[in-house]
Amino acid sequence: MPETLTAFKSGVGAVALMAAMATTAATADETDAKQILRSMSDYLTAEQSLAFDYDATLEVVTTEDQKLGLATSGTVQMTRPDKIRATRTGGFADIEMVFDGETFSMIGKNLNLYAQMPVSGSVDDLVNTLREDYGRALPAADLLSATPYDLMMSEVTDIKDLGAGVIGGKVCDHLAFRTPDVDWQIWIAQGKEPHPCRYVITTHGVSQGPQYRIDIRDWHSGKVSADSTFAFKAPEGASEITFEEYHGKVSDMPDNYVKGDTQ
Repeated sequence: MPETLTAFKSGVGAVALMAAMATTAATADETDAKQILRSMSDYLTAEQSLAFDYDATLEVVTTEDQKLGLATSGTVQMTRPDKIRATRTGGFADIEMVFDGETFSMIGKNLNLYAQMPVSGSVDDLVNTLREDYGRALPAADLLSATPYDLMMSEVTDIKDLGAGVIGGKVCDHLAFRTPDVDWQIWIAQGKEPHPCRYVITTHGVSQGPQYRIDIRDWHSGKVSADSTFAFKAPEGASEITFEEYHGKVSDMPDNYVKGDTQ
């Protein structure tokens, strides 16, 4: 056999071997990433009570292709299956949300307004109602679900295990996922409490790929909060309005931000 042909066949064999090794490594990475995410999900759903502080940034893109970030901070306290209190404070709004399994209350502290509406069921039921009917979301809502793994893996088309990273001094596993509409990354603390430390969602269909990022700190779990934590009390002197009116008055964005084509 001519030497050139022998060399060519050897080269083809080496490329095929490299491709097979790459495929095997990718499959292993995907399996590891799924297992890490599953471990986080199992840990979260097994905890009766969760509490944490967070810092979040919501990016928006103007018609001049300028990307701007709206920063907020807040707290979340939750007792499964049907109680949650969350706050969100930013430059344009100071909001508190309380759900006791029967009634959802929202307080606009900076405007001294509040609204209530009946919502029976679990925290998942509340999240679905707010998203579908009012376009609102609780902080880190995906992570608070009764089935975070199933919810987050829905429509995932690509998975990467990116190794380790450090968030707030904690060594974390860094995972990346793709879906048809968004890319998302998550950093999960290593060790006995595999809780989320950072969650980033990047939108595909908008110029410059704006992101929503939430950094989670001061994580606590396992201790059941007192029922009084989820009891609603209207602020002194606050005015009650309908939830529809509240939805139009209270926003994380300033008045000069307009959603849509005229943004």
